[in-house]
Amino acid sequence: MNLNHSSAPGAPGRREPLLPALMTVTTVSGLIDAISYLGLGHVFTANMTGNVVIIGFAAVGVPGFSVLGSLVSLAAFLAGAVVAGRLETVLRRRGPSSWLRRILVLETVLLAVATLVAFAATHAVPALIALIALAMGLRNGTVRKLAVPDVTTTVLTLTLTGLASDSTLAGGTNPRAGRRLASVLAMLAGALGGALLVRHVGLGWPLLVSTFGTAAAALVVPRGTTSD
Repeated sequence: MNLNHSSAPGAPGRREPLLPALMTVTTVSGLIDAISYLGLGHVFTANMTGNVVIIGFAAVGVPGFSVLGSLVSLAAFLAGAVVAGRLETVLRRRGPSSWLRRILVLETVLLAVATLVAFAATHAVPALIALIALAMGLRNGTVRKLAVPDVTTTVLTLTLTGLASDSTLAGGTNPRAGRRLASVLAMLAGALGGALLVRHVGLGWPLLVSTFGTAAAALVVPRGTTSD
């Protein structure tokens, strides 16, 4: 499976070395949504489409869903995305690798704080939602600006659409099929692992795994490439 699809010179092609780090945090996203949905009251902190739908469910009284939790998540996520946009003007000049590395370090710090909260205060659900969603908004805002094709790190709808609509079955040529499939498998692996951990050991340990996973992603971002 070839993840590093060659492309013509230009911004997206210059960012191909970022793929290993982005695939790593895609796995973290699966973990994060398992933690938030299964452990924080059926709320998403990485996938905001899910929160909009959940608010609709909760608004008509469907049991098991929280308007407040989803609103907290949405607000924190949007705040993180705003911060990402503000940081872009400063960090873009350093090059894509340096830019992504610094954002992942910030995400690691936020997830580390959430981990400490989870171990110290098991009932601090709003604080956990806010911290995790803030981290995810920061990352999403950055990944969107980096614009690496077919790697959003948190949602798979367009990735799956591309796999199907660009396939040979649909008359296409399967562009970046390996990368798209890898994104799906990475998030699936994270969700499976996160669900197992939440069910058997609570929230603290899967959050710790997410923290270390994001830190590992920051470490594998290449140095000295693409204008760094």
